[in-house]
This record gives sequence, C-alpha cells and structure tokens, in this order.
Amino acid sequence: MANIELILLQRVEKLGQMGELVKVKPGYARNFLLPKAKAVRATKANKERFEKERAQLEAQNLKRREEAERVAERVDGLTVTLIRQASESGALYGSVSSRDIAEAASEAGLGIDRNQVLLVHPIKSLGVSGVRVELHPEVHIEIKVNTARSLEEAEKQARGETIAPEEDEQPDLGPLFGQEEEPAA
Repeated sequence: MANIELILLQRVEKLGQMGELVKVKPGYARNFLLPKAKAVRATKANKERFEKERAQLEAQNLKRREEAERVAERVDGLTVTLIRQASESGALYGSVSSRDIAEAASEAGLGIDRNQVLLVHPIKSLGVSGVRVELHPEVHIEIKVNTARSLEEAEKQARGETIAPEEDEQPDLGPLFGQEEEPAA
C-alpha cells in the first residue's frame, strides 16, 4: 500500500517539524498521527487552510513551548517515590507503569498525563530509575523514580546506599533440609 502524505501540526520526534509535508505508512497515520491531531491529510483544502493559519499555529506552539520550558526549569531534578511490595531479591510483585509515575508526579506538583511519560519498559525492580517526560513535543525532562519497599528504604536508595537483606532477616534453612549443625571441634 502507498504511503500517505500528511501536514504535521506539531513537531513529531524522528519525523519532522510543524508544517512539514511528510509521507508515512497508512497505519501510522490512521492509528497515531491523525487521532492525536498531530497531523492532517495533505489535501488541497488542508494545505490552504494550514497556510492561512500557519502564523497563528506557530505562535500558539511557541507560547506552549515557553510555558513547558518554565515548568521544566521549576521541576528540574524532581524525584518521586513509589512504595511497592517486592521479593527479597528486589523484583517487584507487579510493575510500575506510566500511570503510576504520572500520578506520583502530579502529587509532587508536576501536573502531567500518563501519555507524557515516555517509559520504554515498565519498572520491575527496586531502585532509582530515570524516566523521560514530554512536557511539549520540543521540551523533555528527566525525573527520577525511586521504587522501594518502605520510606526508610527509599531514603537509603536516594543516598546511593545499596539495599541488602539484613543478617537477622536471613533464616537458617539447614534444619529444613535435614542438615544439622556440625559439632564444634
């Protein structure tokens, strides 16, 4: 099937800037760009309408980008803490999704939607992870997500300490497996 020609209404990463004519596969256009209003079909009427409204659209885009840059400066270095249940080895029972991160960031004062959290893979282990957030198609920030079993553990991780099971937390499994303690010599 032939590619579809579109006019971008905003910058799309790895595709182009606002106002550019691009050719994309039909599925990408139909399932992503058109429903999210990131582009319109490059018909004669749409081209004429875009050229008439270009200055207004560019001004709106510039204003939104400046607002996003101010927010980015204000929340630079934001760290959110998520308390989750995990195994002794640090594997989470479940995972941390973009929705969890967006809710935690909103509680911390950064009002974002889960679609703005660019999470490549769900977080499935304890620790501090860097997550990219798109405030505007041209403005991205990185926030730290501290996933821990308790607030005390989160504070240790934030200081850079490694979390290891305590000595008393490790049970003696010898009697369970029929191994008795060796007598002292």
